[in-house]
Amino acid sequence: MAITIALGFWQWGRAAQKVALQVSIDERRSMPAIDSKALLGAKSLADIVHRPVLLRGTWLARYTVFLDNRQMQGHPGFYVVTPLQLEGSGIPVLVERGWVQRNFVDREKLPAIETPAGVVELRGRVAPPPAKLYEFAGAAQGAIRQNLDLAQFRAETGLALPSLAVQQTGDASQGLLRDWPQPGSGSERNYGYAFQWWAIAFVIAFLYAWFQFIVPRQRSRRQARHHA
Repeated sequence: MAITIALGFWQWGRAAQKVALQVSIDERRSMPAIDSKALLGAKSLADIVHRPVLLRGTWLARYTVFLDNRQMQGHPGFYVVTPLQLEGSGIPVLVERGWVQRNFVDREKLPAIETPAGVVELRGRVAPPPAKLYEFAGAAQGAIRQNLDLAQFRAETGLALPSLAVQQTGDASQGLLRDWPQPGSGSERNYGYAFQWWAIAFVIAFLYAWFQFIVPRQRSRRQARHHA
């Protein structure tokens, strides 16, 4: 009982931590947008992750990568990732520009997207580098890739990319959707686990009382009636 009760409280504490983290994320998303200077001047990604950002720069279109097997609105396709060379500093940052459906007839055909030339302005939010999925051998090269290894991509392109990404936000444009999945806290699962552990503790308590007190008492009464 002590173990199951303790596990229940541990899961309850985990849920509380996740709720607090979600509150922190929501607060950061409501903050004013930072510029490229604040983006590059941050001491760590943790200081600015989820913050809105407003950037100006030039697309490095030749380094565009299509990350395969990414979903948006329930449909599989590509996340389109292009480095943006920031105006003023000349430093490139990785931008997840949006999602586009792939051609399922010719799987090697790249979808048509627009990449404006010259200086562009975009709004987004600071994020970690693109999440990695299970990768088959040979899927880490070329325009279509399963994952983007940042260290490998730096060596491949010669670009001094910081260890972060920007998810471009806004309405669909340039052939791309930007209905990014919103991270949930996941606290509901931990609350469920907590109640499961406490339910197990209750069952243990009931069985202990049943076999240690109720059953022996009933046996004693039957024996007393038999001897009478």
